Amino acid sequence: MKKTILITFFGLLFLTLTSFSVHKFYVALYQVNYAPEKKMLQITTRIFVDDLNNAIGKKYTKKVTLGAENETAEDVNLLNKYFSEKFYIKVNGQTKPIHFLSKEMEGDVLICYFTIKEVKKINSLEIYNSIITEGISEQQNIMHFNVLGTKNTLLFTESTTKGVLKY
Repeated sequence: MKKTILITFFGLLFLTLTSFSVHKFYVALYQVNYAPEKKMLQITTRIFVDDLNNAIGKKYTKKVTLGAENETAEDVNLLNKYFSEKFYIKVNGQTKPIHFLSKEMEGDVLICYFTIKEVKKINSLEIYNSIITEGISEQQNIMHFNVLGTKNTLLFTESTTKGVLKY
């Protein structure tokens, strides 16, 4: 009887402890708004900073500490370089430069602000987004668009890195 109670107790203890393990989500959110009065696209990204630091560090074989107290100017430069290689938007078939404005931390999420200037009219957007997806196959980049009152959403993964929207 004692043996059965002990086996049951340890079995339940094992199930209880393993059922509460942390499940890691690999998701980044992007919001793209068109401001016609300013003739620009405004882009906000929300990315888990540890995943971004790992991806940038792996790509450039350097320890990166974005969002930490010991963050360096080189870390921010590598962030910009990484984004310029892994993320672009073509407006009406032409690649437009993405300008980094600023960043801030919110918990364990790094929020970055970008703009694309001199966008007079939008007929189409072609987006390439492979941020973190080459290092983490479960990574999903969800992009929400608000252009002239039309809302769209695109999902980018390891196998889907490009998307097109027509207006």
